[in-house]
Amino acid sequence: MQVIRSIRNLTLIALLTALPCASFSQISLGVAITMAPPELPVYEQPLCPQPNYMWTPGYWAWGGPGGYYWVPGTWMMAPAVGLLWTPGYWGWNNGGYAFNTGYWGPQVGFYGGVNYGYGYGGQGFGGGRWNGGNFNYNTAVMRVNTTVIRNTYIDRTVINNVNVNRVSYNGGQGGINVRPNQAQIEAEHQKRFGPANTQVKQQHLAIQDKANFASVNHGTPAHAALAKPAASVADFNHAVPAHGAKPVNANETRPAATARPAAVTHPAATTRPVTENKPATRPEAKAATTRPTAESRPAPKLATGTKPAPAPRPTAAVRPESKPAPVEHAAKPAQQPRPETRPAPQERPAQTAEKPAVQHESAPKQSAEKPHPGQK
Repeated sequence: MQVIRSIRNLTLIALLTALPCASFSQISLGVAITMAPPELPVYEQPLCPQPNYMWTPGYWAWGGPGGYYWVPGTWMMAPAVGLLWTPGYWGWNNGGYAFNTGYWGPQVGFYGGVNYGYGYGGQGFGGGRWNGGNFNYNTAVMRVNTTVIRNTYIDRTVINNVNVNRVSYNGGQGGINVRPNQAQIEAEHQKRFGPANTQVKQQHLAIQDKANFASVNHGTPAHAALAKPAASVADFNHAVPAHGAKPVNANETRPAATARPAAVTHPAATTRPVTENKPATRPEAKAATTRPTAESRPAPKLATGTKPAPAPRPTAAVRPESKPAPVEHAAKPAQQPRPETRPAPQERPAQTAEKPAVQHESAPKQSAEKPHPGQK
């Protein structure tokens, strides 16, 4: 059975290679892009979903007036057994940046020396190899669930620990200065095939989501990688985010809306001074009514106390102290009726209350003069 499958795969490859080879080089369509693409984001590769799925790294694409936008990396079934994916890359050419699209072929070609990671360290591909009709994964650089996929091996020699930069373009200012070697040049002359329909569709869906644009995510897209190609824009919600990316569905304005009901507490603050003013006015009214009554009573007591000997003279020193007291009390009731315009005639009884107070003061003076001639 394996021999039959191998024959079928070889036949399919022969049919594919017989097809006319299109040139998948520059897709800028003559538009000179003078702004370099952002750096590659750092993200975690999703687990390989099924055997013979190939990893296609994410990349920055040009969105016209919107600038660069991120196309998430994804796992996808190879178009045919024996084919490998060569990622696309941005290169400086004739005063601008042009994008060289990725392609499928029997050998990985030149992709600008860009370190996409997960087997694509800048030169060749170390993520795995075809063995008959099955693809064997190098778990040293690929994330594979070994309980599901058994065709694996470990080869750490392909790990590139020197070139750790995240520059996403070749040539130009700050770009990677790498040129293709002889094997990569030969790979360019072989039959190669452009992106699959699922890859093209994913790029069209990525441009429809504004969260993928660098002007929005500032180089850290929330939709960095997918386990399978997206069938709709909603599938991006299941993507792996880049390190440091903000959640797309986070609405920072909602907490502010919930904080608005806090303004309801302000009317409560206005009612408090109302309750404080009421008890403040009542005791003043009571004090005003009780004090004059207490002062009117001791007046006759002093009149009766004057008949004995002049011992009450020290009380005379107290009298001048009591004089300003009625004057103060007379002023207080005069201030209370001010807010009320109608009770203005109430001030007259306050003046009559002062007149008897003056009479009591004169009465003890006469009594003090009479005993003097008696003593003579």
